[in-house]
This record gives sequence, structure tokens and C-alpha cells, in this order.
Amino acid sequence: MNGRVPVSTEAKRAYPGRSRLVGVVTALLLLAAPVPVAGAAEAADATPPVTVPALSDWTPGSGQYVYGRGTRLVADGTAERRVAATLAGDLRAAGHGTVPVVSRGARKGDIVVDVTPARTELGKEGYELRAGERLSVSGATETGAFYGTRTVLQLLAQGDRLPAGHTVDVPRYEERGVGVCACYVHITPAWLENLVRDMAYHKLNQLLLELKVKSDAHPEANTWGYYTKDEIRRLVALGEKYHVTIIPEINSPGHMDPWIENRPDLQLTDSDGDKQPSRLDITRPEAFAYYTSLMDEYAEVFKADSWHMGADEYMLGSDFAKYPQVLEYARAKYGADATPQDAFIDFVNRVHAYAAARGKELRIWNDGLTGANTVPVTAGTTVEHWLNVATKPSQLLAQGYPLMNAAYALYLVRGGFHSDTESLYDQSWDPRSFEGEKLASREGITGAKISLWPDNGRGETENEVAQDTDPALRHIAQATWGSPRPDATYARFTARAAAVGHAPGWRDLTRVPVADGTYTFRAGATAFTAETRRTPDGYVTLKTADGCLEVRGGKLTLNVPLQPGTEVTRQACDAANTLQRWQLAPVAGGYRLVNAITQMAVHVSDDGRLAQYPPDQRRPAAWHLAAG
Repeated sequence: MNGRVPVSTEAKRAYPGRSRLVGVVTALLLLAAPVPVAGAAEAADATPPVTVPALSDWTPGSGQYVYGRGTRLVADGTAERRVAATLAGDLRAAGHGTVPVVSRGARKGDIVVDVTPARTELGKEGYELRAGERLSVSGATETGAFYGTRTVLQLLAQGDRLPAGHTVDVPRYEERGVGVCACYVHITPAWLENLVRDMAYHKLNQLLLELKVKSDAHPEANTWGYYTKDEIRRLVALGEKYHVTIIPEINSPGHMDPWIENRPDLQLTDSDGDKQPSRLDITRPEAFAYYTSLMDEYAEVFKADSWHMGADEYMLGSDFAKYPQVLEYARAKYGADATPQDAFIDFVNRVHAYAAARGKELRIWNDGLTGANTVPVTAGTTVEHWLNVATKPSQLLAQGYPLMNAAYALYLVRGGFHSDTESLYDQSWDPRSFEGEKLASREGITGAKISLWPDNGRGETENEVAQDTDPALRHIAQATWGSPRPDATYARFTARAAAVGHAPGWRDLTRVPVADGTYTFRAGATAFTAETRRTPDGYVTLKTADGCLEVRGGKLTLNVPLQPGTEVTRQACDAANTLQRWQLAPVAGGYRLVNAITQMAVHVSDDGRLAQYPPDQRRPAAWHLAAG
């Protein structure tokens, strides 16, 4: 999926930061396009309180619920206590104090959590919320009750007094998600943790992560950037706590270069004898064994019952005619009428069988299903549709495949195309609107997701990506859970989102731990003096007498120098150059210098040279800062 060519480029927006001006603008929007704020009045108003996704069903009552010092969380069963414990932690993180979890005896001001499996009308994820003297949240499942508590948190983010009334809130689509390619350009665990929290807060339930886990079985594949198994375990645990399923992807048989760059024996060879580092040789049993061994290693840390194998763009920029061995393989296995595409589908189906034997469902992108095959994709494979190709969504549904909408219109390409969320909202976009076809019914459509791709890796920092993702995330949450256009204008919808804010526990990653100024940076015997300035997206530039610190050199991948050991040098200062932006990460004895794009830390060699390395390969320098 990485490496896709944007069809258009949106003018890059300036990063507005978290300034006081933003609060003023939000307040003006709320005044210009009034949205009822929870707790503002006690009158029985039929207008639902403000949430994202919006409540489509609201029956007002008389009076109000008041959250206060005496509030307790009442939870009797095991599932209820888990939900209540998570809610208690989130209330504390949101500044609502420490709330005890008790059993039975609900009284005025309490919040009651209930899981009743007999409430089948609520489905797996729906809930009922009642507000009066007490606040009660009921679900048929633990997940349903959990989503009810997300609504409670959103309402309390706007005030401690909630209007009396009740709602039954059930999602329209089963899969509501975000896809992130952290497959080449590293994304920090802290950024991903923020994403999981905000997803859950807005009732999104599926995170696709295309990334590299550091391999014990294949150390030759451990080129940067990767995640340690412990980092993934912590992220998966957070996802489980917040009911976000994290589905891993290793894209194959195309886009395999992060894995087989150092394995030429597994690379597809063209008719000129040239190796193709991005293409796995699907005709070789060793290639299948290698890929499935990676699947097994991922199963050590990922717990999802799905596996995404990508299966997109295998012949991007080329065609099967350059690889006659693929046709030979297909004909040997499926007969004289077989096509090269059959060999590709054969690989997909073999992965499907391997995953199914381990209790996992397979997911693939749609663009490889061109109709040029005689061998069908195995039934039950979920197809995620992003590109308008010969085989249309309606045909895939008619053939019985579960279908997810991952439309290109929902993409955010780093340094390139950005989804036009306002236009999608004004069009009342919903998951029936695929690339190339609008379906009349939602039957068979599992849901939809936004997708983040790093095609121009240095085009934006991850903080800028986060800022761009916020409106798209809230829109996909709304469009997959309920009505795609709950407010008359997009300005009203953005005001709704501003009223709700971010999830409890969400961290502002744009904060810089030191003030602007001139500092001497010292690590052991190495020192330099630099003028330190905060950038609008929350990093710093380091301007020395010889220029600004920048990572430069080595082979570029997606326009980024990703090789460990690449030198940190002084270059002419350029405010637009993201490779000159740095994080100051506090550690014992000072700060680490971490490049904002490569996410590698500065290491000082024995001869005093500065170079970037992953922190588990070379010890990062701890820089002591002295002002002046």
C-alpha cells in the first residue's frame, strides 16, 4: 500500500498549534453555529447532548444529573468492574478526581455500569444511557457498556451537569477504523498510543498497523525502522483495554523490501537477470516459508484474529511479462489456461490457509483482483477496497467476500494528498461510497477506515500528521457509527468535535521542555553551542555558527535517510526542512536528541562525530544543556 502515487496534492496547511487563538475561534464557531452543550439547561430539550459520534436517539427527561465529590462507580459483575475501573482511571486523567468503584447500593450522583447479555437489541457494541438522579450505562456486552462510558466522558468534558434523558445508541457498521503505515518511516509509540486513546474515545474499534517488529528469527531483516516486541505488547495491551483491535500487516508479495533487502535469494528476478528487492519470488517455496515464519513471530505479540497480507501493487511499475517464471509456475500448477495472475492468487490463498489453520481471518487490498485470474480468492477473505479497478465492489459482494471501504478519498498521504473532510461531510459521504461505485445498500459492507501513508516521508512531521488526522478521524467515526451528517454545516460539526476534545490520557506531543534561547550542548568531551528555537509543530531547530543540525547522507527511502549511522551535520538553515527538526527527550543526565523524521537518536562516536542510531543499537548521547 505504501508507495501509492497521489492523484492530487493539497496545499500544505500551516500547523496552528494549541494556541489561545484556537480556543477563541472555537468559541466563535460555537456562537455562530450553536450546538447544545451538555448541562447548560435543565429544561426538557429534545436536542441530544453533544457527542462525537452524535446521538441519533434522545428522549429528554426532567431535571439533570450532577457529577460531584460524592460520585461513585457502581459495578457488580466482573465485566462491569473492568469497565468501571477503566472509567475511573479516565475520570482521574481528565481531572474529575478519584472515583471509587463499589458494588450495589446505587445512590444519587452515582454512575452505574451494567452488562446484561439479554439486551440483544443493543448488539455487540450498542448501549443505553440514562441520566437522572443517577447516571446508568447498560450494554449487552462489556464492549457495549465501555462505549457508553465514552459518551459519559464526552459529556463530562463539557460540564458536571448533564440534562436528564436517555438514549439507545447502536453502531451502523461493525468495523470502524484507522490504518497506519509505520512500515518505512518510524512513528513513535507515544503517537500510536494517542491514536488508540482517541479512536476509542470516538468509538472506533480497529487499527491496522503495517509495521516491522524486530525479528529474532531473521536478524538480517532488522533494518530501521522497527518496533521491539515489548513496545508492541504494550500497545496491544492498551488496545485491549480500550477495545481497539490492532491488526498487523506485513505487505506481500509486493512492497517486501523492508524485509528482503538483505535476502536477494528471495527476491523476484526479471528477464534481464535483475533482482527486485520489493518483490517476493512467489514461485519459490523458501519465500512462502520465510513469510509464514514472520507471521508466526508476529503472533507472539499481536492477539487479533485477523491477519492483513497487503497483496497490493505487486507489479507496480512493471508487468508479469518481465517474469516468465511466474507464468510457468501457474501453468504447472493450474494447467495450460492459467495466467500469471493465478500464481499471485495462489500465494494469497496459501497465506489464507496458513492463517486459517491458526484461527485467523485474512484481509487483502483490492487492486490485485483485476479479473485476469482463473483461480478464485478463497471464500471468507475480507477485501479492503481502495482503488477503482476492473472488479467492482458490487461484484466482490456478489461473490460473497466481506468488503471494507478504504477509499482513496479517505487517505492522508504524508507530504501529499489529504482527504477533503469538509467536502466529504457536505456530500453526506458514507461507507457505501466506494472508489468508482456507490452501492444502494450497506449489506455486506463491514465498515470503513481512513488510511495514513508515508509516501513523502519528510513532507510532514508526525505532529503535523496528527493535526491533519484529527478532523478525518472524527468524520470517519461519525460516518461509520451513525448519521453521516448530523449537523447542517461542517462548521457546526467541527464545533461539536471541539466541544468533545481529546480522550483522557491523550498527551500533547508538541510541548518542548526548554525555552527558546542559546545553549551549550555537552555530552562527555563533545560540545557545541546552538540557538534553540521551537518550531510551530512542536520540535526545535539547533542553529550553530556553521549551520543547522541535520541528518544528511546515505540512501534515501521515501525521501528520508533511514540508515543507522548516517551522520548529523551542519547545513544551511531551512525552516521548511523537516530533517532539521529535533525532539529533546528528557533522560537521566540531560536530553536525548531525536530527529523528528527518522526517529533515531544522536550518538557520539569515539572520535566525536555525531550520527543517528536506533536506541537499541548504539547508546544515545545524554546532552546536558547550559544556557548562555
